[in-house]
This record gives sequence, structure tokens and C-alpha cells, in this order.
Amino acid sequence: MNFSSMFFLWGFLPLLVYIYIYTSKGKEIKKKNIYLLIVSLMFYAWGEPGYVCLMLFSILINYFAALLIEKSNYRKIVVIADIGINILLLVYFKYLNFIIESINTIFSLKLEYKNVTLPIGISFFTFQAMSYVIDVYRKECKAESNFIHVALYVAFFPQLIAGPIVKYKDIDYQIRNRKESIQKVAIGIRRFCYGLGKKVIVSNMLAMTVDNIIALDIVNVSWYLAWTAAIMYSLQIYYDFSGYSDMAIGLAKIFGFDIEENFHYPYLSKSITEFWRRWHISLGSWFRDYVYIPMGGNRKGKIRTNINLAVVFFLTGVWHGASWNFIVWGIYHGFFVIVERLGLLKLLKKSVIFAHFYTVLIFVSGWIFFRLTDLIQIVEYLKRMFIPWCYAKKTYSFLEIVNLRTLLILVFAIAGCGIIQTVIEKDGKLKQFKGGFLELLYCASMVALCFILLASNSYNPFIYFRF
Repeated sequence: MNFSSMFFLWGFLPLLVYIYIYTSKGKEIKKKNIYLLIVSLMFYAWGEPGYVCLMLFSILINYFAALLIEKSNYRKIVVIADIGINILLLVYFKYLNFIIESINTIFSLKLEYKNVTLPIGISFFTFQAMSYVIDVYRKECKAESNFIHVALYVAFFPQLIAGPIVKYKDIDYQIRNRKESIQKVAIGIRRFCYGLGKKVIVSNMLAMTVDNIIALDIVNVSWYLAWTAAIMYSLQIYYDFSGYSDMAIGLAKIFGFDIEENFHYPYLSKSITEFWRRWHISLGSWFRDYVYIPMGGNRKGKIRTNINLAVVFFLTGVWHGASWNFIVWGIYHGFFVIVERLGLLKLLKKSVIFAHFYTVLIFVSGWIFFRLTDLIQIVEYLKRMFIPWCYAKKTYSFLEIVNLRTLLILVFAIAGCGIIQTVIEKDGKLKQFKGGFLELLYCASMVALCFILLASNSYNPFIYFRF
């Protein structure tokens, strides 16, 4: 189920909130948790009815593994076995056909593909469940004997499909002792409205233009259309994913949960290193805590540090999808992070303007690897972007592809990547907007526009559902 679908907005969510808030007054937290777990399983079953059992199996495996680690003398064997089972599930459901395809291509074989569909959100809930077991092994949290608590932690519907990835030690207390309040509900609704606006008004609008350009025959893609697609997709994916994260954080707040931020204006970064501290923060933290640091981090010399970084970014690419373009995308970002550590960061600090221009150029170009799956097509787009004199043939004009409405959205999208927010944070008078009547009016108008757009247009893709 999609947060920006009409069924969720008009049916599922209002009924859920009404039942939770108005019929659970004074009830034990235990009953509230059971209710949220049932609702979360229903939410997942709406899109993946056959894979609810898979998720429950994953929860059971990690639940018993954590208990066994705490009581067993073979802690290391248990945690390795648990990690192995989780990875095998990921490999089978997400990477098996990719592995078969790669083997067939490399060795000229004809192995048969398996009829396996990708369970929605498997990368997210698998990583979340693994982090719980690993933290128990490290004695950073205790094994939870209450199965409902573990199941709710993994299956909690706001962040089940696309994160943020949450650690059990950060949410354990909230599962046991959270308290809902009118203030939290109000903050949550406001945050959800902003996320919905990002997704429907900005991301969906830009997505249509990006798809139209990508659908063109490559011979009709000029240098300015290639750059238009790259820039618009950069904004599309940011507003798509950060919008979903905003909605997830807002929904969690309504039910009394405080979830950490997943984005911090990444497009304001002045290096790719900084970009990865601001983009998909929960995933970056996961790889840092469970891959990079255990491999030695930056404690074993420059060469080892760079190898560790290369492994992390390779795995980041693999995590995003079973396709070579994602692997190349991960290696691409890892290369620039390593180059920055080798000395480029010192040069970037000398000029803020150059540093920001360099960073924007790198991540905008990099999103081409993310959007296109065909490596040959990716190369063709990059050639048109960086050697435009070789592709000067006039095809479509800019305004034939980008209408004035989309152009207006593009301008607001660029301003909304952190520029407007930075101005508001610095201006004491503008701070009064937050939480006041004007913001209420703004959110109401934005939601109304979202409903109009959703009712008039069924085009409502969500990029991170496939991860």
C-alpha cells in the first residue's frame, strides 16, 4: 500500500487513527502494540499477501536467534548462522536471477531463471532485523522475550516498506512506554502533509517529464535534454524518498514514536563525503556500524581504510538493486569518497562555490546510473552531457518536453532542497510561521492540491518500493 494512494489517505489511515486514538484511551500499551502489529501486517498484506509469511518467518528466526545468543555458549556461531540465513533470504528473493543472468553472460550458459518476485521492503526489514540480533550479540541491548515487541519493531508499517532503518535499542523504550499526546499528533500530521506534498506535487510531476525523456530514442536526446533528465531525476528521487521518510516519521509520531531523521538537505553538501552523511542517513549508519567499523574502519592505516570504504560502497550499490547499474553507482560514489580522503577535501575547503558546484555535478551525473539500467544507454547519456559538441543535432526543443507548470515546479524544487529552509531557520520573524495559522493554511492547501492531483492523475510511482 502506498502512503500517497487515495485508498490509504481516505480509508485506511483515517480509520486506523480513529480506532487507535479514540478507542484505545486508557488501554494498556500491550493492547495498543498488538493492534499496531495487526494493522502493520494488514498493511503489508495489501500489497504482498503471499509474503507476509516470509516476513513473519524472518521475524521468528531473528527473535529466537537473539534469545539463543543471550543464553548460549555458542554466541558467535549463532550470530553468524543468523546473518547467513538473512543474507540467503535476500539472495534468493532479490539477487538469484541477477546471479543467474551474470553467470549466463560470463560463461555463455543457459541456466533457467527462477520464478521469484521481489517482496516489497525486504532489504529494509531484513537489515533492521539483523541489526537487532547483532546488537544483542554485542551486548548493546538485551534480547527481547516478548515476541510482539520484536514483531512490531520489524513490521511497524510507517517504516516497513522504505525505512528509515531503525535500531531496536533506539526504540525499545518507546514500544514499552510511549505516550501519545495531542501535540505529537499535530506535529505528526504536519510532517505527513509536508511529505505528501513532496511526493505528489513535486516528485510525481517531475517524474512524468523524466520518463518522457527516457522514453525517447537515444538519437533524439540532445545534450540539454540529457541534462534536463539528470537534474529532474535528481530532484524527483530526493523528493520521492525524503517525502516518504517525512510521511513515515509523521505517522510514527501520531502513534507516539520518535524516529530519527533520514535526510538533512543532502543537496547542500560541499563534498560527496558530506553528501553521504546527509543522504539516507539510516542506511549509511547501518553500513558504518555493521560493516565499516567491524572491518577496521579508519584504524588500520590509509590503504586498509580505502579498501573498507570501497567494500562499503560496493555493498551499498548491491543493496539498492540486483543490477549492474546499481553496483557501478555504488563504486562511482565510493571512488569520489576515497579521492576526497586522499587530498581533494583540502582543495574543496578553499572554495565553497567550487566545492558545491563539484558536489552537485558528481551526484547529478551519478543519478544517471541509478535511473537507467542499461549500461550502454548510461554511457550514451553521459556522452551527451559531457561532450555535447558531438551531439549538436537539433531534435526536440526544451519547451516541447518541459511545460511551464513543470518548469515552475522545478524552480520550487531547487529552492526547497534546503535553501528556503536555511533562510527560515536564520530569520527570527519567519520562524513564527512554524506551528502558526499560516502554516496550518499552507498545509491544508497543499493537501487539497495533492488530492486534486491524485484524483485527476493515476501516475504515482514510488522509487524505493523496489528495494
